Amino acid sequence: MQDDMMSPFNVIFDGGILMWPILACSVVALGITIERFFSLRRASIDTREFMDVMRGVLRQNRIQEAVSICDETEAPVSRIMKAGILKHNRSKQDIREAIEDAGHLEVPRLERYLSAMATCAHIAPLLGLLGTVAGMIKAFAQIQNKQGLVNPSDLAEGISNALVTTAAGLTVAIPTLVVYNYFVTRVDNMVLEMEISSSELVELLTQDRGELEI
Repeated sequence: MQDDMMSPFNVIFDGGILMWPILACSVVALGITIERFFSLRRASIDTREFMDVMRGVLRQNRIQEAVSICDETEAPVSRIMKAGILKHNRSKQDIREAIEDAGHLEVPRLERYLSAMATCAHIAPLLGLLGTVAGMIKAFAQIQNKQGLVNPSDLAEGISNALVTTAAGLTVAIPTLVVYNYFVTRVDNMVLEMEISSSELVELLTQDRGELEI
């Protein structure tokens, strides 16, 4: 009997109507977590190894091969590198601008849906707090209606709503915030690697024009 009372469906119904938006936040956060995990995993490569290959190719004036390597490598850093390499015979400023333009396209892809995850992490505890307030209002309304002549069972529903929604909101918010911060840190590291690689590429393409021109 106790297990039935603690079933997920009973907990949701005990929490009241505000449990449904909290549940929706949990579903959205879970979906984003799964999508971002696999997307960032596909976007991650060994940047140091990739740059070692590109460095060797570019120093030998094999521009087309460098472009082909970038096409074969499905990663943000490779697409940024390609944008710079295609401008290899332009000025340093033009190469840098091409790389920056490509970066402006890649960074939003890495950060996709993270703002929605942050919103879920912030809204869930607020919804729980709202449920707490609503539950306490219901409990005090019972006291007022019965002119103070109440027993614990009369207050149980309101207090239950208050506690369940608070617990549910925190249960959704805490892991969502942890995962969000993990993804943000991972994206920041990838962006830093792209910036370092881009700077090195600019130097490689401009340090010796005679060797790198086709």
